[in-house]
Amino acid sequence: MHNYRNFLPEELAADPSFRRWTLFNDPEEDIFWAEWLELNPDKKELVAKAKYFLINTKSAFDQISEDEIANEIYRLSHSIGENKAKKSGIRKLFRPNWYNMAASVLLLMFAGWWFNKQTPSQQQSDQYKVILSQIKEPLVKAENVTDKAQLIVLADGSSVLLQPNSRITYPSRFEGNKREVFLSGEAFFEVAKNPDKPFYVYAHTLATKVLGTSFKVSAFEGDKEVKVVVKTGKVSVFPMTKEAIATQQADDKLGGMVLTPNQQIVFAPKELRLTRSLIPDPKLLELPIQSQSFEFKGTPITDVFETLEKSYGVKIIHDADVMKDCYLTASLSDEPLFEKINLICKTIGAQYEQLDASIIITSKGCY
Repeated sequence: MHNYRNFLPEELAADPSFRRWTLFNDPEEDIFWAEWLELNPDKKELVAKAKYFLINTKSAFDQISEDEIANEIYRLSHSIGENKAKKSGIRKLFRPNWYNMAASVLLLMFAGWWFNKQTPSQQQSDQYKVILSQIKEPLVKAENVTDKAQLIVLADGSSVLLQPNSRITYPSRFEGNKREVFLSGEAFFEVAKNPDKPFYVYAHTLATKVLGTSFKVSAFEGDKEVKVVVKTGKVSVFPMTKEAIATQQADDKLGGMVLTPNQQIVFAPKELRLTRSLIPDPKLLELPIQSQSFEFKGTPITDVFETLEKSYGVKIIHDADVMKDCYLTASLSDEPLFEKINLICKTIGAQYEQLDASIIITSKGCY
């Protein structure tokens, strides 16, 4: 069950359950959302904004055809670095589920356009300045003008590896119920864990919220995109709009679009569009070595995929019923993840795509 409390209005509008309730008066959803509002009376404004957006964009959204949806998934799969995607394979794969996913993707894209029209174009950079001006503690400004990365240790024990031509601004002490730093350029963060005091990185147009983890933020001035890459733990990312910041700071948990290890997000601020994908070369998670054996002897393919999912923290979507007679005998040890997937697919006659930080396997089965 989703934790809808942490959703932004555009994310709530893209949720299938919320759409069925708002647009189609589904009786079951009506019961669910009535109970949810009783339990979460402080979220009435969130629901109202999501409804307003959904209703006001319905007429345009209804005009999107199935072919346009499939084409958009195809285009998105290219945008996240998978240049071998085939539209025909995407159209056939788990048709009902993919249609819902496509609808959500397009609706979120619509949300970016719509909210961008409803707010001043400079709102994101303005919010950066507003938050910076609210820091009461003396500010420390560090700029790396060398050609090597510089290590900076913050008051809470967190460390920042600041890359050349980058600068970071942070308070000398972290007071209050949050830790906030301001970045221009690129830096790798290892954040000291403190669930009661979330850590925020503001990078002009994109904010990153963590409780304790390691990740990289790239946000050079003049760049059209901002990128966040996660190494360990979880982070949530959201545009630096007044509404998004208020929603995230009102809850000490991670909400919005959450990233896990081996995932990255690229943010295009002009479109308010967040594109999530896997990093080009996913790394093994730090798990006990005995749980990362890739020696397979007549192993059911579902078990093979489960092993890879646990080892890399990556979601592998496949039709277990169609592939119930597929087995693998192979030794996969030193190959990168995508090479492993490619070898498996060649062995069992399957194909794979990448979409929204997941790997999608298509197969006609094994006989």
